[in-house]
Amino acid sequence: MSTAREIRFYDYVNHPYERVRDALGKNALAVFQSATKAAASRAQSVAAELHVDFGAIGVNTDIKIAVKRVEERAADSKSTAVTRLQLAWEAATLPRLFPVMNGELAIYPLTATETQLDFCGVYEPPFGPVGKTMNALVGHRIAEASVHRFVADVAGYLRQALA
Repeated sequence: MSTAREIRFYDYVNHPYERVRDALGKNALAVFQSATKAAASRAQSVAAELHVDFGAIGVNTDIKIAVKRVEERAADSKSTAVTRLQLAWEAATLPRLFPVMNGELAIYPLTATETQLDFCGVYEPPFGPVGKTMNALVGHRIAEASVHRFVADVAGYLRQALA
């Protein structure tokens, strides 16, 4: 029986689709690193960081993000343009203590001046049956909050960087 959980979150960037697509297309990993790093001195690291505030507890870990595939579909008479980045991430150190996330970041225009970032992914909680119980109690909320923070950080970075 699989314990994989789906997470979906979206945010908006107040810039045209082409500019957002090009920024992520040039070097998505650099955008993710810049967006998620708290300290500028760590910007040259190969890892990005996820940080989640869960109640009074802050959880953060460096992550390794891999862009596995990028697919772009041009607009036609039946559908809008979309760029899809297949992503995977795991904790940079002690990856067995944290879930592994696999997902897709879809980028598409909402209007001529607004672009949506839409992340949909699944993660597998660590620790087998014990992890399934921990996930049911609190783990899924931490995973959801980390995805929310990641997408919001990327959207916020793009809003500022493209201004």
